[in-house]
Amino acid sequence: MTFSIVARDAQTGLLGIAVTTKFFGVGSLCPFARAGVGAIATQALVNPTFGPRGLQLLEQGLSPDDVADTLFQADDGRDHRQLHLVDAQGRVAARSGSECIDWFGHHTYADFSVAGNMLAGPQVIAETA
Repeated sequence: MTFSIVARDAQTGLLGIAVTTKFFGVGSLCPFARAGVGAIATQALVNPTFGPRGLQLLEQGLSPDDVADTLFQADDGRDHRQLHLVDAQGRVAARSGSECIDWFGHHTYADFSVAGNMLAGPQVIAETA
């Protein structure tokens, strides 16, 4: 069971991430953020390279959708991963691989995204939002 939220405060521009899971030590593998750039969460079967690479791509000016596509396309394990992010402008993107453990999914909103896997159902995403 894992679910997370990445968000940008529209008034202040501050970025943040929250994650909860059964997986020990997720705080060192899942959340990545850089002030003025963005916030990224990688989960399910975590790819910890998504964070640093994704932040670098955002800093270079790629849109969140382009960042998510670039990271997922280059990853042979993408079917088992989740990724979602928000940039400093509040644009969001999310991807959930088709082989994540049910229930899994994500939903994007203005300035934030929620994603999860091994959940009771989509209501967990809705309640987190």
